[in-house]
Amino acid sequence: TLPWARPDSKSQVTVEYRKENGACIPLRVHTVVVSIQHDQYVSLERLRSEVMEHVIRQIIPSALLDKDTIYHINPSGRFVIGGPQSDAGLTGRKIIVDTYGGWGAHGGGAFSGKDCSKVDRSAAYAARWVAKSLVKAGLCRRVLVQLSYAIGIAEPLAVYVDSYGTGKVPEHELLRIVNENFDLRPGAIIKELGLQSPIFQKTAAYGHFGRKEFSWEKPKVLRIYPRDELDN
Repeated sequence: TLPWARPDSKSQVTVEYRKENGACIPLRVHTVVVSIQHDQYVSLERLRSEVMEHVIRQIIPSALLDKDTIYHINPSGRFVIGGPQSDAGLTGRKIIVDTYGGWGAHGGGAFSGKDCSKVDRSAAYAARWVAKSLVKAGLCRRVLVQLSYAIGIAEPLAVYVDSYGTGKVPEHELLRIVNENFDLRPGAIIKELGLQSPIFQKTAAYGHFGRKEFSWEKPKVLRIYPRDELDN
């Protein structure tokens, strides 16, 4: 579709939200920034037109775009030379871009270059899986899941959930449901999510989250029992 496009690119989308009982409801896109590497022949005019038509308007729901939305497409001008040749210090450890941008918390460990035995990678996927499962089950509208580990100890040292006030049940109940439905030992995570399959190459581009082909993006059907049932 874009024969002039080259591999190096960056994007940033600024969204206005309305807070509703702890949940954040997107209202509109305020600003879109796209910088894309290109060959030496394409004009900036053509590039900007085609990025708008084939990228921005294909990805962002039209209901979120309005006459006041601001677009910056290659705002610095031509971008022919990209990658490490033009920008020293690229390490592949763009941990925030790989996960939630500035939206969610991050434990600080990179994914790139690590196999599934490292909880920096496998437990981050598991936390995503747990969070999606809780939301899919209707137990909350938004949730942060935090897992803590120590080397040589299989069980998590701590499991923490924060539903930002959106939970249909108290957070201690959410935590109970998590503990009863998920085995969060690294070996169990690897087995349950199939992390020894050759899937990591796909994560080298387009991010690790929000892609339906990955196992951690498929919510688990939860077994939910009231506390009093379990006590009887």
